Amino acid sequence: MPRSTDTSPAESSPRPGCAPHRTERRAWVVLVMIVVFMMISYADKAVLGLAAVPLMEELGIGKSTYGLISSSFYLLFSLSGLVVGFFSARISSRTLLLTMAALWAIAQLPVLLVAAVPSLIAGRVLLGVAEGPAASMSMHALYKWFPAGRRGLPSALQIGGAALGTAVSAPLLTWLIVDHGWRSAFVALMLVSAAWCLVWPFVGHDGPFGGERKSAGERKPTERAGRPSRAAGPPLRALLTNGTVAGGILSAFGSHWALALSSAWLPVYLQVQIGMSATGASTVISGVSVVSLVLLLSVPAYVDRLKRRGVSSRRADGIPQGAAVLVAGCALALLPFAGGGPVQLLLTAMAFGCHAVALPLHYVTTATVVPDARRGAVFGVVAASGTLPGLFVPYLTGHLVDNAATETAGYTAAFLLSAGVMAVCGLLAIVTIRPERDARRLSPAAAPAPAPQAGGSKPVAQ
Repeated sequence: MPRSTDTSPAESSPRPGCAPHRTERRAWVVLVMIVVFMMISYADKAVLGLAAVPLMEELGIGKSTYGLISSSFYLLFSLSGLVVGFFSARISSRTLLLTMAALWAIAQLPVLLVAAVPSLIAGRVLLGVAEGPAASMSMHALYKWFPAGRRGLPSALQIGGAALGTAVSAPLLTWLIVDHGWRSAFVALMLVSAAWCLVWPFVGHDGPFGGERKSAGERKPTERAGRPSRAAGPPLRALLTNGTVAGGILSAFGSHWALALSSAWLPVYLQVQIGMSATGASTVISGVSVVSLVLLLSVPAYVDRLKRRGVSSRRADGIPQGAAVLVAGCALALLPFAGGGPVQLLLTAMAFGCHAVALPLHYVTTATVVPDARRGAVFGVVAASGTLPGLFVPYLTGHLVDNAATETAGYTAAFLLSAGVMAVCGLLAIVTIRPERDARRLSPAAAPAPAPQAGGSKPVAQ
């Protein structure tokens, strides 16, 4: 069978002196810690939506104000991801992730000290700053432990930590909110973040596959002066404007639009519009997360098998991520008209679960065309661009609901707008993501040759 075309010599074997079996064991330990890291990250995102109804009642705030509080999480989220991405080559992943998790714990304090709109906004802004680089930098750290041809499943598990975090945290946090008040959920998350920080320094070392930082004495003069060497590859602008990276950003943009909508408003929608209890709503949210998790564990693993059989990255990675966002958008467009029952639950699962497939795959396709030395910076830009919907979608949705003739009409308008954006992003991603073509354009000498088809020597269609 032909081997995957994604593997480059620089990343196909660990650095000299690394024992393969020990490296592999450590890689899976690091992966488990990163999955837990992502679980905490998404529980932090979900807690405000789960506590929204009692919180709005206690503080006497409307849906627009709640939407503003939810959007404030993303005020510096994208900028933080961008800045940290550019510095990621100079700071170890171990230090970056530890700092982020410590700030997550600290960010819960303002609302615990003073329960008011300003303290809620302050805590969410700080949390957004600390979580902005979380997905891209934890993926960057993970890629240092797995070679290019084996990144599909680890990437899916990393993103799966988000779905698992929501699936596990939704019922637990809802139980705390209902039985012990909404503040108890924030306390629990603060303690969990602190506990992760105690364990990570003992296991969170940088891995042997690429991304290794040179000592000052080993760097070339141009590198000591802060300029990238030629080995770093094409200029950053060329990397960011090629179709594969741009298409990955679009698929992430559509996926994060759905994610921002669901984390802020799905619990409220299920309780206020559908008439569910808080516990019932959390059960549905957990179910949606389980759907996401199943897709995240199955689709990328199947993608890895396809690439080992010689299928092009465009067909294996590119089309599925665009299609996932497109299907989710179509389901969301139908959701307001479902009328209830199993069909409504199925559309909810599709609208807010299917899009998650795009998140690990857009990192895989981006890594295919980006040199390792540029990966952290490009991942930072991709994450900053793709997560922009969080900055305005929660507030926009609250504004539409508050200003519509009825709440039902407001939610319908918000869902249809979101569905349209997601469908366009999915279609454009399908058209523009062509990893093999863009890899050859960006680095003709280093790009892998097209994989042969199973039955002959013709190149795989791109």
